[in-house]
Amino acid sequence: MAEPLAQLRQIRLDKIQKIQSLGLNPFPGGCVSDRLNISSVSKKQIDDSVTIAGRLRAWRSHGQIVFADLEDASGRLQLFFSKKDLSDQQLPLLELLDLGDFIAATGTLFKTQAGQLTLKVSVFSLLTKTVRPLPSEWFGLKDCEERYRQRYLDLLLNKEVRDIVTLRADTVDYLRRYLKTEGFLEVETPILQPLYGGASARPFLTHHHALDTDLYLRISDELYLKRLIVAGFEKVFELGKDFRNEGIDREHNPEFTMLEFYWAYRDYEQLMSFTETMLSEMVKQVKGSYLVKYQDREYNFEPPWPRITFRDLLKKDSGIDLLKTDNEEKLLAEIKKKGLDVDLTGVAGFGPILDTLYKKISRSALTGPVFIIDHPLSMRPLAKGKQDEPAFVASFQLLVAGVEWINAYNELNDPRDQRQRWEEEMNLGKKGLAEHQVLDEDYLRALEYGMPPTAGWGMGIDRVVAFLADRHNLKETIIFPTLRPQGNPDPEVKE
Repeated sequence: MAEPLAQLRQIRLDKIQKIQSLGLNPFPGGCVSDRLNISSVSKKQIDDSVTIAGRLRAWRSHGQIVFADLEDASGRLQLFFSKKDLSDQQLPLLELLDLGDFIAATGTLFKTQAGQLTLKVSVFSLLTKTVRPLPSEWFGLKDCEERYRQRYLDLLLNKEVRDIVTLRADTVDYLRRYLKTEGFLEVETPILQPLYGGASARPFLTHHHALDTDLYLRISDELYLKRLIVAGFEKVFELGKDFRNEGIDREHNPEFTMLEFYWAYRDYEQLMSFTETMLSEMVKQVKGSYLVKYQDREYNFEPPWPRITFRDLLKKDSGIDLLKTDNEEKLLAEIKKKGLDVDLTGVAGFGPILDTLYKKISRSALTGPVFIIDHPLSMRPLAKGKQDEPAFVASFQLLVAGVEWINAYNELNDPRDQRQRWEEEMNLGKKGLAEHQVLDEDYLRALEYGMPPTAGWGMGIDRVVAFLADRHNLKETIIFPTLRPQGNPDPEVKE
C-alpha cells in the first residue's frame, strides 16, 4: 500500500508546482467574507448569485462539464462547471483540482432536471491544495486503532463520530448550565500539584526545572475544592481533566474528564435527590426521553431510582455479612471458604479487598440506574461515618449498565479522624497496596480551621457520554484518546 500512496502524493505535489507556475498560491491567506453556509442555501435563491466555500467531496467529469460536491461544516451542495464558460485563467486550475481540496465558488443557483439544487460556477478560487488523498468513505479507515490515531479523518468521514462530539458538547453544556442555575460557582484548581490526593490511584510524575521539584498531575479535584469550602465558598464545582497512571480498557483512559461539586450544609441523601433530578432531566433533554437504549437493552431514567446498601448487595451476591465479617482476616477466610474467584494481586487491607470483591461479583450485574449506598468506612478514607452505624459511611455510588458513574459522600471534616485514616492508608501501601491515598499535611491544616458539614460528588463525563451514545468503549467519546506510541511514524491509510 505504501507505494501507491507515495505515487498519489507525488502526483499532487507535482500539481502544486503547476499551480505555482500559473502564478497562484496553493495555500493562500485571507478569508471568504461573503460566503454563505451551505445549509443556508435554499431553492428560494434560484437565479441568485451566491458564494460558498468548502472541501471537494465528489467529482464527476463528463467531457466539457463537471459535477462536484462541495462540503462545509453545515452540509453539501452540488457544483456545476462548464469548461467552455470558464476563463483561460480558470480552466487550467480546474484540471489541477483533486478530491479533498478546499475551494471558494461563486455562481448562480438552479435546479437540475432531477430537481437537485446546484450552483453553476462562474468563478472559483483554490483555498487549500491537499497533498494526501482522502480514504474512501466506504472502504477506508475501518480499523478501530487506525480511527483513533487519525481521528481527524475519522471525524471527516464518519458522521456518527461527529454526532458523538456534538452529543458530548450538549451533555457538558447542560451540566454546566444546570449547576450554575442552582447557584454553584465554577472554579479552576491546580493540575500540577506538589502532592496528589482525593482518590486511590497511581499518579503521573513530572519535574519542574525552575523550581527543581517533582510535581504530580492531579488524580482528583477533591482536596482543593474542599479547601474552597473551608475558605467560605458554599457551592463550588469544577469540570476538567484528571490523570491516573493506570491500565487502559473500555472503562478507563489515563486522561479523563471529571465533574466534581461540593455543597456546604447538605448531606448525601439530599445529593441523591439532586442527582436524580439533574441527570433524569439531562437524559430527557439530550435523548428526548427517559428511556435510553444501550447495547440492545433499554434503561429507564425516570425517578425515583432504587437504592440498596453495600452490605445487602454483598450479602445477596456472596453470602458474606459485613456485620460478622468485619476485618481483613475474616474476609479472606470467607472468600476462601466460599470458593470465590477474586484476584487480589497488589491488593491489601479490608476496604480494598472488599472493593475488589464487589467489582468482581456484583457491579457488572447491576443494570440501573441504581444507587449503592452506605459503604464500609474502610472503603472511603475521605467520607464521614454514619452516626448510627459507625462501621459504615454516608455515601453513594450511581451505577448504570454495570459501570460506575458517580461517587458521592458526606465529607469527613474532623482533621484528627482524617489523619488517622490516611495513616492507615499509608500503612497499607507499605504492606503492598498498589493504589492508596497519601497524607496531605496542608489539607489537614485547612481542616483544622474548620469545614462546615459538606457533601461532595464526582462524575466521569466520558462514561456518561459513552452510554448516551450507545458506545461500549469510552474511547469513542474522547476525541483524541491516549494510545500506545506507534512504531511507524507515518502510518499508512487504507485506501
